[in-house]
Amino acid sequence: MFTISLKVYQKSKRLNAMIRINRQTDYAIRVILALAKQGDEAMLSTSQIQQEMLIPKALSLRVVAKLAKGGFILTYPGREGGLKLARPAVEINLRQVVTHFESNFTVSECLHGGGTCPFDHSCPVRCRWARLQALILQELENTSFDELAREAASVVDVVPLSIAQAET
Repeated sequence: MFTISLKVYQKSKRLNAMIRINRQTDYAIRVILALAKQGDEAMLSTSQIQQEMLIPKALSLRVVAKLAKGGFILTYPGREGGLKLARPAVEINLRQVVTHFESNFTVSECLHGGGTCPFDHSCPVRCRWARLQALILQELENTSFDELAREAASVVDVVPLSIAQAET
């Protein structure tokens, strides 16, 4: 989905600190979006979601289990079973899903504290990182899956120019 990458240097060791949505989080978002696009009461099979959202079967099982454990979806086993949203799509937002799947979702390590920065709270950059962190989390919180589903319905598939030119 998106990546914000930052480099942090500490005691001559380079550490990578970044906001990065991992693959499981991306697939979790896709699962919920697929269900939200069909409506709050719709039930889809895992194979339908895997095919529509291009999710590998091996990862989808883990993602579905974690989504169910987090209260985002309900699972119904068996031939006539499938998945459905546990609550209306308008009540599920990106922040909830991201924070459920991501253990460390911060712009900079300095926001964790722990004494890794010699400037700690007196650093003017730390204030900016904190403000950026708050903005990102607020945007994620303000984005419901109902909104994403409506946007997905209005999006027209766009073929990249290089592919379109190669086909002609």
